[in-house]
Amino acid sequence: MMRTRIESHPATVGNNLNLLVTLGCAVLLGTAVLASVGRGKLFNQQNLLYVALVFYAAAAVLYLGFGIAGRESHVHFAWLATGVGLLANTLAAANRWYIAGHPPFSSLYETLLTFTLTLAALTLVVELRYGMRLVGTVTMPLAVLSVILMELLPADVHPLAPALQSTWLHVHVTMAMLAYAACAVSFALALMFLIQDRVPTGTFLAWCSAMLVVLYAGILIRADAAGGLAVAAWDPSEGREILFAKHTPLLVIIPGLGAVALLVLAALSVPLALYAFARWKRSDRIQEWANEAFFIAIFFQLVTAVVFMQRLRGGEYPSRQAPGLFTTSPAASPFIIAGLFAGLAVSLLYVMLAWRRPVLERLFPAADRLDRLTYKTISIAFPLLTLMIATGAYWANRTWGAYWSWDPKETWALITWLTYVAYLHMRIARGWRGRRAAYFAIIGFAVVVFTFFGVTYLLPGLHSYA
Repeated sequence: MMRTRIESHPATVGNNLNLLVTLGCAVLLGTAVLASVGRGKLFNQQNLLYVALVFYAAAAVLYLGFGIAGRESHVHFAWLATGVGLLANTLAAANRWYIAGHPPFSSLYETLLTFTLTLAALTLVVELRYGMRLVGTVTMPLAVLSVILMELLPADVHPLAPALQSTWLHVHVTMAMLAYAACAVSFALALMFLIQDRVPTGTFLAWCSAMLVVLYAGILIRADAAGGLAVAAWDPSEGREILFAKHTPLLVIIPGLGAVALLVLAALSVPLALYAFARWKRSDRIQEWANEAFFIAIFFQLVTAVVFMQRLRGGEYPSRQAPGLFTTSPAASPFIIAGLFAGLAVSLLYVMLAWRRPVLERLFPAADRLDRLTYKTISIAFPLLTLMIATGAYWANRTWGAYWSWDPKETWALITWLTYVAYLHMRIARGWRGRRAAYFAIIGFAVVVFTFFGVTYLLPGLHSYA
């Protein structure tokens, strides 16, 4: 019934969405201004990032609204919101540069600041230059997640470590952020191609479910047999993690969180199993059950995100490493929180696809054009990745006396580069086009995400500052 209503009255739905987004932005910005006036600080990095977050989120909602209702006004307002968010993001980066005395390249917080800025700029360029009006459906939620992660990461300004006091830092990180943003855009274009190439919706369901199963399995690495979950302790007075030893955070056990994550993992496994069973039986009815099970799993994800935030914000918890009770905070577990919200974003994108796929197919460019644009974008990203590795190796030799140390970040940067080498080789030498090339682009971006975030979280090394 709701679907019929939306199709019958797209103008009403479109106007209502524009109005709601405008009112939401006004309320959020007004709240921030009132809070800042009392402190006497209005123009600062934190407020600018908050403005960027509000407008990036507004852009994401409007791009999704365009995909659902097909109203041209949505994409125009989304473009405007992206531009305002980019302006605020740029001012925040400039403010950080002014306060720190160096470009924002020296920590994960600062590189995220630069990455988000570059991603928003490339989104506008691709939309204006090539008319890819829905690329923001993927890139803007990614920008929102990046800003949320920034808000949870330590933002303290520290003097540059000796290894970072080099002009090569600026060159190396600039190449990396441009390359990663281009890879993100190629990922969005490859997804759009697969939709336009009539990959079954059930296949997207299987991919989303599998990705979310892996995500929650990663969270459960820190679970214990009693259903608790180990997270870092947090000192609210100092605004940082409590360390048990050098570079080793003190871990506290929050009862029940592991069991909650396990419940979501089980709920996400159901649609994946039903999809496999539907393929085996060739049953559309079972496929419908898989979809319904996935919608239920979204509800579990939402509840889990709320429970995680509530439990991390309040209470004192024991630790196996030291006697006593300790507090924690969402800022002590930024990657877990970002992962939870990323899972919700992926789920909502799938809901849009399952609900409005015919509309999306009419709005997307032809599959051949999307395939060519994916190739062009990767052709831009690849030389940037090459320069990133080359400048990093030269800088490492000047700093540490060796071009290559097989540090985890270096190793995964090489794996990223080799993945895109394989893509270009298969396309140029073997003539790969279409789905196989799109799958390669998606795998490449997955490797980029692990290189950027996963290595920092799981495999710290010489690049632990980034």
